[in-house]
Amino acid sequence: MTGDRHSRFPLRMRRAPVDWAQQPPTWRAASPQLIGAALRRALARPSGNWFVVGASHTVRPGRPYGRMVGGTEVVLWRDATGALRAGPGACPHLGAPLRDSAVRCGTLICHWHGLALTGAPFAGWHPYPVHDDGLLIWVRLDQVGGEEPTSAPVLPVRPDLTRAVAAVYTGVGRCAPQDVVANRLDPWHGAWLHPYSFVDLTVDDTPSADPAVADDAFAVTVSFKVAGRAVVPVRAVFTAPEPRTVVMHITEGEGRGSVVETHATPLGLDASGRPRTAVVEAVVAASDRRGFALARAAAPLLRPLMRSAAGRLWRDDLAYAQRRWALRASGRFPG
Repeated sequence: MTGDRHSRFPLRMRRAPVDWAQQPPTWRAASPQLIGAALRRALARPSGNWFVVGASHTVRPGRPYGRMVGGTEVVLWRDATGALRAGPGACPHLGAPLRDSAVRCGTLICHWHGLALTGAPFAGWHPYPVHDDGLLIWVRLDQVGGEEPTSAPVLPVRPDLTRAVAAVYTGVGRCAPQDVVANRLDPWHGAWLHPYSFVDLTVDDTPSADPAVADDAFAVTVSFKVAGRAVVPVRAVFTAPEPRTVVMHITEGEGRGSVVETHATPLGLDASGRPRTAVVEAVVAASDRRGFALARAAAPLLRPLMRSAAGRLWRDDLAYAQRRWALRASGRFPG
């Protein structure tokens, strides 16, 4: 995968099509104890009470954006300088939904009675710390996280965004964040659950099943299907830097240095008392090939395709996560 010929020609042609049923089964290697130990270590890591809200572009100048996070109503907007502001989503006067209000010259003005909020404390309304990392926006909710707060979120290492093509997908499932993280800490399901995207998947390295061991990297060799028998083989490493995030780094092959960040944000309970979780997945594609400049130029056309591909995968993976939560809730599955 790292030789000169391979670096010049990333595509490979498989000798024969893949027979899904004839793949080597992975259920023996996908040990529930091993996955569970990695999950428990991830959940024990500090987050500083930071939660991903969505893509940076979802909060646009001139309009507020509302989101429930952990059962807490949050409103976000940009001030006159473009800086992000956030706070409780209910007006402190009579509780109007500030997400439906207006932003004028960077000030949030309630549409019920005109109370104006600049982002500073006012009339019992207190702002929440926010962070815009250039791709995603984060809000710190100390009453939801219950941890020691930090000044900034735990940010994964990612390529320079000015030299990459990035897209953000958001989906919602009826499960808890830990069910999303558990899905991502199970790389063995890739070629079975997603045969339209992956083939020849081998898990090369795994962390220990001992919950006291800190090494949590899963290393995978896999081929992405392009068309017919054409595939692109890569090596990827999965890690969980904080309790609601799993990051896949491409370490060898085409797109080396690219990352896929999966963030799981609790929203609250639905009408039936089931938890709802937002999956916010950021795909940051990078390449040192000279031709990648064309991909960057075509980024506006590529981003919808990248989001569509992520959405197809997450239709399956959210079913996985929701099933896991249902089994846990019924007592038929540990967790």
